[in-house]
Amino acid sequence: MAIFTEEEQELIAATIAEAEKLTSGEIRIAIEKRCSGEAYDRATEYFFKLDMDKTSDKNGVLIYLAYEDHKFAIIGDSGIYRVVPEDFWETTQIAMKAHFASGNYAGGIIAGVKLAGEKLAIFFPYAHDDVNELPNDIIDMDKHKF
Repeated sequence: MAIFTEEEQELIAATIAEAEKLTSGEIRIAIEKRCSGEAYDRATEYFFKLDMDKTSDKNGVLIYLAYEDHKFAIIGDSGIYRVVPEDFWETTQIAMKAHFASGNYAGGIIAGVKLAGEKLAIFFPYAHDDVNELPNDIIDMDKHKF
């Protein structure tokens, strides 16, 4: 994966695993070089194509990044939007954007994952019988086949 080193990929996956120890929510990362339209629309499309709407509590989160176009979005499932305030992802996006502005994509993703886990824990705390429903690896959408 050209944008992240092997070490960064491992660190991001480990950060997702750590964040998910705080919450029953499921966090995934999808990246691609280019996004011709709106990042939120592309994230929404991928959210459903990746079956993220299939989690038992409807609390999946997708962080999407089109790195060459400098676009990103965070999208959550319906269970999240039923209980969180409208500006729920705003501070997460601000933190990520600060890293991205300096070209630190790994740092931005890691910051986003950590904040997403902390914020989700408020509404969807970790349950002792929680099961990891989705993989923690980064999905390179330029290589992913549906």
